Amino acid sequence: GGAITGFMLLFILIGMIYTPYDPDAMDATAKFAGMSFKHPMGCDNFGRDILSRVMEGAGTTLLVATGTVLIGTVFGIIMGAFTGYFGGIVDEVIMRITDAINGFPSILLALVVISVLGTGVDKLILALAIVFCPSFIRIVRSEFIKYRDADFVVRARLMGVSNMRILFVHILPNLFSTFLVSVMIGFNNAILAESGMSFLGIGVQPPDASLGKMLSDAQGYLGSAPWYALAPGLSIVWIVLGFSLLSEGIRLQSD
Repeated sequence: GGAITGFMLLFILIGMIYTPYDPDAMDATAKFAGMSFKHPMGCDNFGRDILSRVMEGAGTTLLVATGTVLIGTVFGIIMGAFTGYFGGIVDEVIMRITDAINGFPSILLALVVISVLGTGVDKLILALAIVFCPSFIRIVRSEFIKYRDADFVVRARLMGVSNMRILFVHILPNLFSTFLVSVMIGFNNAILAESGMSFLGIGVQPPDASLGKMLSDAQGYLGSAPWYALAPGLSIVWIVLGFSLLSEGIRLQSD
C-alpha cells in the first residue's frame, strides 16, 4: 500500500512541476491518436495528450480529497472531542445534526450544497467536507467517550490539569492509529466522490482536468478509442487501492 501510494504521489508531484505537453493544448492532427512513443497514453477527441491531462487531473482529484479530509479532520477532532468528553445538551444537538446529514445520500447532499454555492474546486471541497465531516466527528467522539473516564484522565483531573490539556495532550495522542485509518478511508471516499461528481458534470468544470471528467468525456468513445478511458480509470483504481492497502496495514499494526 505504501509503495503504490508513494508511486502515485510521486506521479502527481511530477505533474505539478512538469508535463510532456500543455494539458489544455489542442492538436487537430492528433485527434484520437493511439498510444505511441510520442503520446504514451494516446490523445483525446480534441487532440490533447492524455498523459499530461492525467497528471494534471490526478493532482486536481488529490487536491479536492486533501482539502476535504483536512477540513473534516479539523472539525471532526474539535467537535468530536468536546461532545465525547463533555456530553450533555451540546452532544445531543451535534449528534442529531450529524444524524440528519447522514440521512441524506452523500452525492445528493453535495449536489444540494453545490447548487447553493455554485461550481468550482473550492466549492466542491466545501461540499464534500460537509458530507464527510459527520463521520470524523462520530469516530473521534466514540474514542473520547472511551477514554474520558480512564485512570490517567482521572488522575490528571485530580492534579488540576485543565480540560483543554486533557483533551488535546492526554487523550488525543491515543487516537492516532484509529484516526489515521479513518483519514486513509476518508481519502478513498473523497477521491471516489469527486470522481463520481465530476463524471456527472457537477464537480470539476472544464477546462480544468479531472479523472472523473475524463472518464465522462471518454464514455462515448469506448469502442473507437478505449485508451481514452483506460488511463484515468486505472489512475483512480491505483490511488484507491494504495490508500485501501495502506489503511489496512495501519489497522493491522495497531491491533
